[in-house]
Amino acid sequence: MNNENTNNFLEREPVGKLMVRYAVPLIVSLLVAALYNIVDQIFIANADYLGSHGNAANNVVFPMTVIALAFTLMIGDGVCAFVSMCLGARETKRAGDAVGSAALLSSTVGIIIAILYFIFREQLVTFFGGRVNDETFRLAIEYFEFIIPGIPFYVFGQAMNPIISADGSPNYVMFSTLMGAGINIILDPLFIFGFHWGMMGAALATIMGQIFTAFMSLLYISRKMKAVNFSRANLSYNPALMKRYLPLGMCSFLSQISLVISVASVNIMIQKYGALDPIFGQAEFSQIPMAVVGIVMKFFQIVISIVVGLSASCTPIVGFNVGAERPDRVKNLFTLLLICETVIGCVAFVIVELFPASIAALFGASGESVHYANFTVRCFRVYLCMIILACVNKAAFIFIQAMGRPYISAGLSMVREIIFGAGLTIIMPMFMGLEGVLWSMPASDILTFVISICVIVMIYKELNSGRVVSLAS
Repeated sequence: MNNENTNNFLEREPVGKLMVRYAVPLIVSLLVAALYNIVDQIFIANADYLGSHGNAANNVVFPMTVIALAFTLMIGDGVCAFVSMCLGARETKRAGDAVGSAALLSSTVGIIIAILYFIFREQLVTFFGGRVNDETFRLAIEYFEFIIPGIPFYVFGQAMNPIISADGSPNYVMFSTLMGAGINIILDPLFIFGFHWGMMGAALATIMGQIFTAFMSLLYISRKMKAVNFSRANLSYNPALMKRYLPLGMCSFLSQISLVISVASVNIMIQKYGALDPIFGQAEFSQIPMAVVGIVMKFFQIVISIVVGLSASCTPIVGFNVGAERPDRVKNLFTLLLICETVIGCVAFVIVELFPASIAALFGASGESVHYANFTVRCFRVYLCMIILACVNKAAFIFIQAMGRPYISAGLSMVREIIFGAGLTIIMPMFMGLEGVLWSMPASDILTFVISICVIVMIYKELNSGRVVSLAS
């Protein structure tokens, strides 16, 4: 079958219509993916035999899933951008080879990560703050040990999702992810409350959903590819193509890895300065700051899933139009994206400032001490007070990567998460104690926004000049 012109609509249809077409299923997919961990935490928090200790344990393990996601996105987002550019340039054979290479690479990476996690599980849990008290450490180890077998399925399924979207089937991604999350949501209460399996039950429910999503991804790439010419003959690691598509996913990789560094810094500082706090220095309350920050970060993850979904939906559109040499359409899409992300940030800001107690109630706040509730409200209002700027920053990073500028995008991400994120998290508590950990987030977003504005202006000047060059050229 000749698929040469299958995706030509990306050059013809209005960019707003295209954004909606790709954004809705992708946002739903990312939200559902985020709900895997969030749903676990909600059920864990509302189980009286787990409570805030289980919440803290879940927060300790969370960075390990982000590390796996970093490698996943480097492969998936990189190939998504590369395939879109290849289709725009009418190079369908090279697009198929890239998909085959990504399928093999993601499978291998997932297995390697799982093996390393199992070998170093205690050291990793300790590093990410699991020693805040004995009960938190025990629950974190239990949860982690049962999450590890699902890592290969998680990596493969999530790596294939952006590729499937680039092939023109974002609704398929939405369906498979929704079904996987549905399995998790159904099994969580059964395993946690019915069978009383605790952290093990939450982990098993999660990996069963991930296995389903991975199976659906495998089914698609083996039988249902449309725009991309793909067959078994394309299955090869192909180092030459890896050098092309992996840099295009480097921003996604570094943004997740730098997020891990930032989260690790937050957890370490919470453990250190929480122990010095007159309230949270007491043994019975020592897990509260880590549990609460975990809840706030889960809400932030929901918002960022929408932001990333909207931005990433532009990737096949941008890639195709870059390949087709249509900078006018790229510019219009960039403008529309920045406006939409600003609106999303404003809505999120209103929620975190006006309704923090309501959000906390979902995570079992009613069964905890007054210190838990008070710190939750304070954490939401301070930690996320610059969430509007965070949304714009993230949108700019992803769009610039989609244009084929991974090094600029990766540099911005690293500055945000490592230099500002981790750096200020370490420095500010020296002067402000535990409160300094909370203020480090908005301070990082403000400083990053200043740099982002400069880069955005530079991109607009280039697009206005009528020239646009990418690494896939």
